[in-house]
Amino acid sequence: MSGRPTVPEGSAPVPMLEVDGLVKHFGSTGLFAGARAPVRAVDGVSFTVLRGETLALVGESGSGKSTTARLALRLIEPSAGRIRFEGTDITSTSQRALRPLRQRMQMVFQDPFASLDPRLTVRQTLEEPLIVHGFGSAAERRARVDELLGLVGLAMHHASRYTHEFSGGQRQRVGIARALMLHPDLVVCDEPVSALDVSIQAQVVNLLKDLQARLGLTYLFIAHDLAVVKHMADRVAVMYLGKLVEIAPKQELFANPRHPYTRMLLDAIPRPEAAQQPRRQASTAVEPAGPASLPAGCRFHPRCPLAIERCRVEEPALDPAEPGHLAACHRKHELPPWQAAAAGPGTSVTALRLALYAQRKAAAQDAG
Repeated sequence: MSGRPTVPEGSAPVPMLEVDGLVKHFGSTGLFAGARAPVRAVDGVSFTVLRGETLALVGESGSGKSTTARLALRLIEPSAGRIRFEGTDITSTSQRALRPLRQRMQMVFQDPFASLDPRLTVRQTLEEPLIVHGFGSAAERRARVDELLGLVGLAMHHASRYTHEFSGGQRQRVGIARALMLHPDLVVCDEPVSALDVSIQAQVVNLLKDLQARLGLTYLFIAHDLAVVKHMADRVAVMYLGKLVEIAPKQELFANPRHPYTRMLLDAIPRPEAAQQPRRQASTAVEPAGPASLPAGCRFHPRCPLAIERCRVEEPALDPAEPGHLAACHRKHELPPWQAAAAGPGTSVTALRLALYAQRKAAAQDAG
């Protein structure tokens, strides 16, 4: 349907998107801007997305995930680094030269109510990218809209409605249809289910997986919920304060995380058996630093119960812990206590935070 090139069976995977040393610093504004450090939202991020795969980029709010996604599509300009789309460097490409590639790189936004124009009907919304890029006659555009509505599970009579007349899940289906109108190869999904109810999340995730299988799509999937990522991704890249701290195939990362931050994210996934466990105590963990006031050494060390002196002075490199599994941790080759305990019942993020609290309490007593 899209006319995209096919990959011969048995051939090497083809990189769809390559990001190398990507940096984005936002300058401070206001009366005292000169006295404040710039916000280092993305600080040397490198990854590759292979044709037909789903790479999930995960991390808590403020880690730089969405900024990285927008940089990858050149929706905002990078401060440094390189971006390649199917081997073509698009980092410095002019907007005019980039325009034909825009058809092949699309984005599904987090909040469809904010990203869809409330003044337009669904048909007008979906026809707009076709008109902008000069696609076909009015009849051909109408047929394309009807085709996409069916593909995302909406009826043709929905085309005459406005976005405020839909539920959240239906609006997100419209957003997905709009992203697919121009036959893209790469789709960046920026937390596409985080604003939806849990039952609707499952429907949209299943729709995205079905569309990927039908159309041969490549996804860069942004999320903070690892329970969703487990059902969606092929590989997972974990991001913290503007840097990648771990990259691994999904099964390997969930079974054998090599960074304490990844372990904390995994332990935060709700589990059915949690209701039978003791109630979690309130956490007294240190608040995370912001991208404008980054700590020296490892950026995670103020929150890490496994931190050693080296972590406080030397930033770890993102290099192999084992083949295909990268981690930025000085202790990744060890068997840390939290990893051994993680196999047993009752281990949770609370245990890590209580260990951190005990560590800091002991340090305060020694200092006093």
